[in-house]
Amino acid sequence: MIRFFDIFFSFLGILLLSPVFLLLYISICLESRGGGFYRQLRVGRYGKDFYVYKFRSMRVGADKQGLITVGGRDPRITRIGYFIRKYKLDELPQLFNVLKGDMSLVGPRPEVRKYVDLYTEEQRKVLSVRPGITDYASIEYVDENTILGQADDADKAYVELIMPDKIRYNMKYINNRSLKEYFKIIFLTFWSIVR
Repeated sequence: MIRFFDIFFSFLGILLLSPVFLLLYISICLESRGGGFYRQLRVGRYGKDFYVYKFRSMRVGADKQGLITVGGRDPRITRIGYFIRKYKLDELPQLFNVLKGDMSLVGPRPEVRKYVDLYTEEQRKVLSVRPGITDYASIEYVDENTILGQADDADKAYVELIMPDKIRYNMKYINNRSLKEYFKIIFLTFWSIVR
């Protein structure tokens, strides 16, 4: 039943938000060199790699300087990039990932292989479900970039503190997966963005 709602809501979202998609795409292309979309290899269900789609919020090639975005003013992020990240608009193209079946609207955020390779056997349970656009961890760590910006070693702080805590939040959904939890997380996500 969750897959039905994923297909329905992602298709409806793409249809209704197509003018927003076009406006954001043009704005991104006008501000900095390169296309409006960005794709990155992530790890999905059962450990299978897939490309996640986003609106590009950084300058082209910025990901080669590190996978983690730190602080409120990472110089790699464009002006429009700050805006779309603040309101999570950069995540909208993932509706196509949901429609394709790579992702769900609700589920653990897909991680890059570098960090998945560090998972313990217990933590690998997050790979038993489709990754999602939002979950409890996304809501709790809405200010993750700011936290990492205050750390002496952002990569170490992510691996040792944030990642294990996010996985604990992921498991909260996985262990209680139901339509009720699905809609609850969608509501909490919208509420978090509006706030």
